[in-house]
Amino acid sequence: MSLFKARDWWSTVLGEKEEFDQGCLCLADVDNSGNGQDKIIVGSFMGYLRIFNPHPVKMGDGAQPEDLLLEVHLREPILQVEVGKFVSGTEMLHLAVLHSRKLCVYAVSGTLGNVEHGNQYQITLMYEHHLQRTACSMTYGPFGGVKVVQRRCHVTKQFVNTMCLDQDYLLQLSSWLLKTKFPYNEICRDLICIQSVDGMLMVFEQESFAFGRFLPGSLLPGPLVYSPRTDSFITVSSCRQVESYKYQVLAFATDADKRQETEQQKLGSGKRLIVDWTLNIGEQALDICIVSFSPSASSLFVLGERNLFCLKDNGQIRFMKKLDCSPSCFLPYCSVSEGTVNTLIGNHSSMLQIYQDVTLKWATQLPHVPVAVRVGSLHDLKGVVVTLSDEGHLQCSYLGTDPSLFQAPVIESRELNYDELDVEMKELQKFIKDFKSQGVWPTTEKEDDLEVSVTVSPNFDSVSQATDVELGTDLVPSITVKVMLQNRVVLQKAKLSIYVQPPLVLTCDQFTFEFMEPEMTSTVSFSVYLRRSYTPSELEGNAIVSYTRPTGIPRVIQCRFRLPLKLVCLPDQPSKTASHKLTIDTNKSPVSLLSLFPGFANQTEDDQVNVLGFRFLGGSHVTLLASKTSQRYRIQSEQFEDLWLITNELILRLQEHFEKQGTKDFTCSFSGSLPLQEYFELIDQHFELRINGEKLEELLAERAVQFRAIQRRLLTRFKDKTPAPLQHLDTLLDGTYKQVIALADTVEENQDNLLQSFARLKSATHLVILLIGLWQKLSAEQIAILEAAFLPLQEDTQELGWEETVDAAVAHLLKTCLSKSSKEQALNLSSQLSIPRDTSRLKKHITLLCDRLAKGGRLCLSTDTAAPQTMVMPGGCAPIPESDQEEKAVEQACSAELFANHRLLRQESAAPEVSALQGVFE
Repeated sequence: MSLFKARDWWSTVLGEKEEFDQGCLCLADVDNSGNGQDKIIVGSFMGYLRIFNPHPVKMGDGAQPEDLLLEVHLREPILQVEVGKFVSGTEMLHLAVLHSRKLCVYAVSGTLGNVEHGNQYQITLMYEHHLQRTACSMTYGPFGGVKVVQRRCHVTKQFVNTMCLDQDYLLQLSSWLLKTKFPYNEICRDLICIQSVDGMLMVFEQESFAFGRFLPGSLLPGPLVYSPRTDSFITVSSCRQVESYKYQVLAFATDADKRQETEQQKLGSGKRLIVDWTLNIGEQALDICIVSFSPSASSLFVLGERNLFCLKDNGQIRFMKKLDCSPSCFLPYCSVSEGTVNTLIGNHSSMLQIYQDVTLKWATQLPHVPVAVRVGSLHDLKGVVVTLSDEGHLQCSYLGTDPSLFQAPVIESRELNYDELDVEMKELQKFIKDFKSQGVWPTTEKEDDLEVSVTVSPNFDSVSQATDVELGTDLVPSITVKVMLQNRVVLQKAKLSIYVQPPLVLTCDQFTFEFMEPEMTSTVSFSVYLRRSYTPSELEGNAIVSYTRPTGIPRVIQCRFRLPLKLVCLPDQPSKTASHKLTIDTNKSPVSLLSLFPGFANQTEDDQVNVLGFRFLGGSHVTLLASKTSQRYRIQSEQFEDLWLITNELILRLQEHFEKQGTKDFTCSFSGSLPLQEYFELIDQHFELRINGEKLEELLAERAVQFRAIQRRLLTRFKDKTPAPLQHLDTLLDGTYKQVIALADTVEENQDNLLQSFARLKSATHLVILLIGLWQKLSAEQIAILEAAFLPLQEDTQELGWEETVDAAVAHLLKTCLSKSSKEQALNLSSQLSIPRDTSRLKKHITLLCDRLAKGGRLCLSTDTAAPQTMVMPGGCAPIPESDQEEKAVEQACSAELFANHRLLRQESAAPEVSALQGVFE
């Protein structure tokens, strides 16, 4: 049990979906029982009035039926409840209930039964006042220090009867009573002041209305309290000022119903309402309260949104305290220490803090956020803290601790066997090391709360959903994709997001499911089409669902789907010549292209169709040829990056074809030279567009500064009282404006070209990774490492671009898993990525990466592989160059060995050395 937690003495929940505020709670002996025990009076905005007298059998018990003395539905919202001497001629306590348009005063009385639960309580309406204005809050007290003096006189019955006989005799009797010193007592009475929403104070002398006054400059009503010692009303205005008004000034001021000046007012019969003192606290007040130390001293407490203020009677600050949390309610009361005040402050963190002046003495946790707090005596227990939340959680608690009766058992001591502990530790370390070497951690299989499945329609939409396309005269088709969600538990606000590679576009990419019942299936559909005139880097899409489990744990589920090739490609006539060619080798007999691409070939007499033509919607052409004699396939095109989609589609369809036939040993390989020169050209094009974009943005910023400077000069000339010649500033302004517009258009055009270039670069990168994997027969894990290194970004920006990110990733691979010495492993990479001056270093690192893979290097993220490995590799290996001269030498050797049949960035004059791998590549 926590020490800093309120001890629950008695609690209950009031009604269902009722709302409460700080004025809805009051503690007093409302039934005038005379035993000094308070009752809990609660009113709600739903109009229910409840009176409780808690009698828990044991600590922490909930409400019993006999604890509720009275429950009445008053049919109007209850804004505030107070208990005081509101009825004339008696000192009995009565209950005042404030509604929005009515003030009611009730007498609460009870009838005793034979048993406790047989007691009956009822309320009797003493009087009511109908309000002309909408009420906000009220306060009460002996306004003006009024007291009713009542003389106790004992006369005979005969003497009383004679008062009705003669009026002169009655006058003599009155004179005699005034001269006679009979004993008397003073009866205090409470007057009520109601504050309206529009800032009017309405004073009621019990059964009669006294007067109404408007507060000057009132905009919104604030908390209101009456100070008996100074006979003043104190409030906090909408100007965030604490204001004090004397009751006598309010009583003799101009009546609220006569706000228009009249001739009599001009003569000075009415007085102006003048504030006694003000204090600016700089924030809105939540509540205000008066605490009296003695008849000669009192303090005013103001609870702000961030601070607690304590003021003297004249408005001077005694002290203030900055609060750590946002407060919700407070209650000051006199401390046992002389000259200090304790304050209970509830906050929105469900905490109740006790301050002695500015010192925090205690903090306790509550099960709810309190909006009202009171302290009273309940069931012979003094100092019970009663809190009420806005949802109706009513709790009576006390502070302190409960004695713990638990006693920890004695632990049997025994000698520790350190040898056995060492053996167990070594076994655990070996177990952990074995799992680390596998590269993955074991995961427990658990049934998912949500299943996501995606279905792609095999046919085009009958009516294309493509809009705002930029593909010329081609009719752009669209295809429908359906996503089905099936959940096993209750889910709320699940979000579905779909992503495809540009320039593919979705008709809708975001879906929200507000509520999903268990075993419920939800289906959404959308269309996909090609908008721009270039080829996407992938035909795969992602459907991602994010949701929160009932336990509060967020989860994300991803489902990938593949779009058909015919969405971006059309059949075309094959081309015999092309600038770029690739040859894919297989270990099985060639398959008819008609069966592999049924939608791109016409049925002929010869089923062995060995050539197909493809035309992308952007306009580029690709030709696919299947050898009749060998087990090879050739893909050729005028654009290097366009080879990727057809090559990848060919390999996937070949794998599916042989899987259907039950063949498990089908493999593809690539024995040619890696087309790094073409790949490097695309890198240079992309990097050049980035450099151009940076220069254009700098130039645009300069022209914008120039344009604003000319505007300021012209504005100064126009404001000058003495006309002066413009000196061609208007011409300069017009020319600068045209330059700004032209530069902005150029920046947009460059950004569009950069987006297309990045898509082409990603296509080429996918192709190079595929060829490296086929060339070195890399596993799926190693290909995933290459993809993470070469494709780290989904979007390319000026702040973080593809070149510097890939260069850092490739350099990390060269210095870790592909390193050949401990010296290379000790090198540290730069902690900050910035755009490089050129791409020569990146191209050298990519070339060196391919060289290391060709010489037996292995890609792995495990830390164990970072150590030097003993491998038999053809041609040996070289360390990572530390200087430009070493890089140049390595580049020459790698270029001669790996890529003798391709042009490099620089033509070397010296004859290349014969590499051990050259025969393999040829």
